Amino acid sequence: MLDIRFIRENPDVVKENIKKKFQDAKLPMVDEVIDLDAQRRTAIGQVEELKAARNKLSKANGPLFGQLKKAEGEAKARIQAQIDENMAAVKADEEKLAELDKTVAALEEKIHHIMLQIPQIIDPSVPIGKDDSENVEVQRFGEPLVPDFEIPYHTEIMESFDGIDMDAAGRVSGNGFYYLLGDIARLHEAVLAYGRDFMIGKGFTYCIPPFMIHGNVVEGVMSQTDMEGMMYKIEGEDLYLIGTSEHSMIGRFIDQIIPEEKLPQTLTSYSPCFRKEKGAHGIEERGVYRIHQFEKQEMIVVCKPEDSMKWYEEMWKYSVELFRSMDIPVRQLECCSGDLADLKVKSCDIEAWSPRQQKYFEVCSCSNLGDAQARRLKIRIKGGDGKTYLAHTLNNTCVAPPRMLIALLENNLQADGSVKIPEVLWPYMGGTKVLTPKH
Repeated sequence: MLDIRFIRENPDVVKENIKKKFQDAKLPMVDEVIDLDAQRRTAIGQVEELKAARNKLSKANGPLFGQLKKAEGEAKARIQAQIDENMAAVKADEEKLAELDKTVAALEEKIHHIMLQIPQIIDPSVPIGKDDSENVEVQRFGEPLVPDFEIPYHTEIMESFDGIDMDAAGRVSGNGFYYLLGDIARLHEAVLAYGRDFMIGKGFTYCIPPFMIHGNVVEGVMSQTDMEGMMYKIEGEDLYLIGTSEHSMIGRFIDQIIPEEKLPQTLTSYSPCFRKEKGAHGIEERGVYRIHQFEKQEMIVVCKPEDSMKWYEEMWKYSVELFRSMDIPVRQLECCSGDLADLKVKSCDIEAWSPRQQKYFEVCSCSNLGDAQARRLKIRIKGGDGKTYLAHTLNNTCVAPPRMLIALLENNLQADGSVKIPEVLWPYMGGTKVLTPKH
């Protein structure tokens, strides 16, 4: 969310940014919010004038009450009439103030609603494009290989180890859920545990956050479009199931003032994730690629504005290092302007190689949100001079095992159907180095 003063002083910049994101339908919002803000400031000015006039009348009555006690006859009546006149004027002013307060509140609500929809100013380095089809490959890490034997679909690989039961999950919970069993379930947890320890080794503090959050936190951490398309609401309560631990981790700092010396806050958090979306766009989105529930290890940074781009570079590189340590080829894909969520300043995806599909698919998403979340949630930093300013927030996927499992199984599958366990996972698998299929 932008500062209203920035919009007021730079309307052309804001409109150009909207055009770069191919959201021309939002262009009228800029002039509308500026007009509403002008009305709000005029109303606030009238409020201040009325308060000053009311205070003046109230003060004027003080001496009159003193004079009233000493006066008699006609003089007393005249003083009483003046007091009554002043009190009537004060009452009239109070009624006007009440109406103006309602006007200001209504205007602020309209302004807030529009401000939530105007996108954050994107970084100049972001490539311009309409949608994810125009994202830009930056670099590759590791050689993408295709074996000389056929690679089954990922659920078929899991089934060969008696490691997944989607039919039972369908009966119990419906489409988009699954049971993981045996070696595959253990491998799932091994990946999470390794991701946790990998980030702790980078100096991040391990956290387990709440898995449900209030509506004002949801509004603070994500765009309205994402909220409607992702979040599950608890019926009858002001609580939502989190779509990622980023939501509750950033929410942890709501209304907080953080001393500069305590920055950066570098956190890695585990959580289950709950999302409405269920892909129905073709064969590659069946199985466990798009699901309603999964587990994830995340990385979060809250820092000073001048440090956010440095942390952005560090964070996506952690993802590359993590995946390469498991012998999984990956590439960095720069998200274009039209693919950026409204709160994001800059974002890139890390995509893993799929030997079966012979293409890359997304496994991590690294984002710099600038001060957008901090402005909505009032996350401030206290500088050495005692002044406060908004923090910057960033997030990145460490590992999300359903997709990570697909990449790991496909890239480590052998011709006989066995799967090599990457060396970094051996301690988490009880020393097991190879998974042998049951059938």
